[in-house]
Amino acid sequence: VQLQASGGGLVQSGGSLRLSCIASGRAFRNYAMGWFRQAPGKEREFVAVISWSGGGTYYKDSVKGRFTISRDNAKNTVYLQMNSLKPEDSAVYYCAADEGPGATMADDYDYWGQGTLVTVSS
Repeated sequence: VQLQASGGGLVQSGGSLRLSCIASGRAFRNYAMGWFRQAPGKEREFVAVISWSGGGTYYKDSVKGRFTISRDNAKNTVYLQMNSLKPEDSAVYYCAADEGPGATMADDYDYWGQGTLVTVSS
């Protein structure tokens, strides 16, 4: 499956962005989908995951209550709505597909998108 993330940009602290990730290839609904991020000089970290059905979600503690992951299987798209953004949210955000039930470890994911840059100014 091929993944393409978009929606990043420059936003002020407290602002919002919605990231999208469109999948093509194999049946999108077969995969749990995750969002990860990587800031300069730091390791890639888990942000959020959603089950294949959309019925299950899980978030990194620091984004709970601010970020919402969702998916539209009819559109082969997963979203990450990010509200109340903080400068520490600045990173390249990646979407990923997991043939399993969904995970928080990057190594468990099978396919990755190219990333989209989010910059939050203070």
